[in-house]
Amino acid sequence: MAQALDIDRWNLECEFNNTDHRTNLNGIDRLIVRRGQPFSISLYLRSGSYQPGVSSLDCVAETGPQPSEQYGTRASFGLSASIDTSRWSAAVASPPGDMVALLICSAPDAPIGRYTLTLGHSARIEFILLFNPWCPGDAVYMDNEQNLAEYVLAQDGIIFRGAYKHPIPTPWNFGQFESGILDVCLKILDMNPKYLRNPGKDCSGRRNPIYVSRVLSAMVNCNDDKGVLWGKWSGGYEGGVSPMLWRGSVEILRNWDTQACQPVRYGQCWVFAAVACSISRALGIPCRVVTNYLSAHDTNSNLVIERYVNENGEPIQSKEMIWNYHCWVENWMTRPDLKPDFHGWQAYDPTPQEKSEGVFCCGPIPVRAIKEGELTFKYDAPFVFAEVNADVITFIKKKDGSTSKVSSNALVGQKISTKSVGSDAREDITHLYKYPEGSAEEREAFKKADHQNKLLQQQQDQGLHLNIKVTSDMRKGCDFDVFAVVTNNTQSEKKCRLLFGSCALSYNGFMGGNCGFKDLLNVELSPGGERKVPLRLNYSKYGGQVTEDNLIRLAALLLDYTTGDTTLAVRNIVLDNPEIKVRILGEPKENRKLAAEITLHNPLPDTLENCCFSIEGANLTGGGIITERLGSPVGPGEDAKVKIYFTPTHSGLRKLVVDFDSNKLCHVKGYRNVIIGK
Repeated sequence: MAQALDIDRWNLECEFNNTDHRTNLNGIDRLIVRRGQPFSISLYLRSGSYQPGVSSLDCVAETGPQPSEQYGTRASFGLSASIDTSRWSAAVASPPGDMVALLICSAPDAPIGRYTLTLGHSARIEFILLFNPWCPGDAVYMDNEQNLAEYVLAQDGIIFRGAYKHPIPTPWNFGQFESGILDVCLKILDMNPKYLRNPGKDCSGRRNPIYVSRVLSAMVNCNDDKGVLWGKWSGGYEGGVSPMLWRGSVEILRNWDTQACQPVRYGQCWVFAAVACSISRALGIPCRVVTNYLSAHDTNSNLVIERYVNENGEPIQSKEMIWNYHCWVENWMTRPDLKPDFHGWQAYDPTPQEKSEGVFCCGPIPVRAIKEGELTFKYDAPFVFAEVNADVITFIKKKDGSTSKVSSNALVGQKISTKSVGSDAREDITHLYKYPEGSAEEREAFKKADHQNKLLQQQQDQGLHLNIKVTSDMRKGCDFDVFAVVTNNTQSEKKCRLLFGSCALSYNGFMGGNCGFKDLLNVELSPGGERKVPLRLNYSKYGGQVTEDNLIRLAALLLDYTTGDTTLAVRNIVLDNPEIKVRILGEPKENRKLAAEITLHNPLPDTLENCCFSIEGANLTGGGIITERLGSPVGPGEDAKVKIYFTPTHSGLRKLVVDFDSNKLCHVKGYRNVIIGK
């Protein structure tokens, strides 16, 4: 018959456990552990000794004011032969005797927060349980020690401010391990309206980093609750301090705590984001602050920003603005509620801009969902999509109150930046949020987002309309036309001047050399008439200008002589590289040598020299790159062709990635999927 252990006293071994769980920066005066990872308690028995297979111990772990097994906030378990890290479990790790080393492990999906652990009839201990990004079973698991050191353990960092062409690094003290800050973070969770309405359900939700992130998004601002910060963007800062004053989150969080949860005045976007980052890291969720330059604020969810300028071109304040920059945060987690492959960085924004489900909060939304235009995904995808992708329509508002449109296609969502791992350098993560401007993938993402030209057509005013049209076939090496289309939607004759130019453009927004220009002083249009003005882009002109990005910026400026109105149209185009064709020779099997026959047709009027093909692929090329150089140049219209041998090491579907490089045609990419047999 089982004999219950009679516990006299215990030692929580806080120094050992907190160090082992990477919480020792919070101090070692109390037990703070991470879920899904065992911790050890020394039990000193009053009488008798521990006997394997004979001794028993009833363990109950509880969190929140209304613990229940139904909500997952109460767990009952006994002694096992060994620890099971997939659930709450307990096991003895010492030989029989009157001192017992008891291992306890929480479930990797247990709710985070303050816990009471009851052992038998007499022992009642308290500890704090946090998310565990080092535990593969935890939804916030991150398999990279350098990233963990940066996004969980780093207590200071850099937030980028300034301007799109001149990012300014601002140091910030996140201070998530400073004395008392963890308690403030747990208090923030306990002050959220969902907890106040239904504590049991809210505490149950704390198993899920999606839920916790959404709560933080609402609680860092004070618009609907007893949140941390009061936002202010204009006027003076009476009754508080300028957001520019803050150097870190610690003072803000402590002020909120000591002032009976009254909001701290004042914050702006980088302050909101920094405080949210401090709290996320304190709770164990990997987090980083992100800056989006030229960030759109779309109030009506049509993915279009309507902007107004006066006759001097100065912007007129409106609800829909393009911010010089805007900061939010990303938390790292899996998203089992969505389609596969949308785990990883999730954007959430604590700056109060628009309501979501009736509350000023935003996110979390997978960064990848924004890139792919998946606007039905939770949470608030259309708003974040617009921040980085919205189209901009500009109107000139005249002194008489009338307006006319300037189609400017202004830039939105540029140089999305965060601090690099392990250094203070800026890391550009624009590519995580959007495909290259004008690329096929970008067009596809816009289509999926139902972001189509009809939206723009609905906005068009009567009057002169200027548009840039392009052909579908714009391949590098070819000469082709682009068109400025001027339409006269008025009842009167129009006489205009049209300037139509093009220049090379880098992916990072820098403009290069002239690729073609035209200035027509007398464009005449009858009422309802249309004029299509071609601009020939000759390879002889653009070939030496375009970068490897293959981008050209087109801009048309129209001046109406009769009214003095000016209209601007801008469009970026991407030139298609030639296709790389890959044929696999032989039967693809494990450890059997294969050949890839690779061909590229030279579309340029130039001879290609120093031609080189490279291939690589997981389990295909031995973890390296295999390169083959051509012995002779490839003339215009000729094919570059090689045979490259490789030996697959594993069966299954593999991707052979191919790169072609030469003096005139640089880094053309191709690939071939290969199914490798056993």
